[in-house]
Amino acid sequence: MENREQLYIIKIGGNIIDDEHRLNAFLKSLSVLAGKKILVHGGGKLATKMAADLNIPQQMVDGRRITDAETLKVITMVYAGYINKNIVAQLQCNGTNAIGLTGADGNLIMAHKRTSSSIDYGYVGDVDMVNDIMIHDMLSRGLTLVIAPVTHDGRGQLLNTNADTIARSVATSLAQRYAVTLIYSFEKPGVLLDVEDENSVIPRLNPSLYAKYREEQKIFAGMIPKIDNAFAAISAGVQNVIIGKAEELDKLTSGCGGTSITHE
Repeated sequence: MENREQLYIIKIGGNIIDDEHRLNAFLKSLSVLAGKKILVHGGGKLATKMAADLNIPQQMVDGRRITDAETLKVITMVYAGYINKNIVAQLQCNGTNAIGLTGADGNLIMAHKRTSSSIDYGYVGDVDMVNDIMIHDMLSRGLTLVIAPVTHDGRGQLLNTNADTIARSVATSLAQRYAVTLIYSFEKPGVLLDVEDENSVIPRLNPSLYAKYREEQKIFAGMIPKIDNAFAAISAGVQNVIIGKAEELDKLTSGCGGTSITHE
């Protein structure tokens, strides 16, 4: 187990995607990070803005986008097109040989259309399979993978899939092959006890402490899906899971920043 090579899987999201200067600063930090790397990115607010410009109504339920056929077109153009290729171009500029992918490319991530008895999410996908063999092959060739949050069902249908979940699924699929560190990076310095106080970072979070904070309603609601994905990754054999600030990537990778997700 000790001989497994280090692999960093980093999800970038939140307001960082929407801020060109902060995103480029993060990508410079990523470029100087030694070792094998996979970047999973979210979509920021650009898809919402483009949908508004095209007069395509948007509907959100509990922070999740209802993805009808027209919205799926926008998401594919923005996430898999502009954002993904802009990130790849910036990484190339910084000396990192990167390749941009969706779940459909090389059959990278298979998913199925989400079904719910109460809500029709439209073309939203839940992950079924990650092609870890192909990922390993590309990593072994020195490529940094940049994955957009678009998957497919194997029958020609693209699906909008939560980027946090994609990051967790990729991490767990590679956990037996690599010593995986999964980092959820965004604009906050970690999981906060007080969303208004950036000095209230919880340095370590285990399941019992998480349950306590949730019962006391001290965890910001928008963080719950991210934390749930983090605990699922740890339970599935991912070595380290850290939630923290994108601009502090060096601290997160050295274990001296953010919130570390741990077992009991």
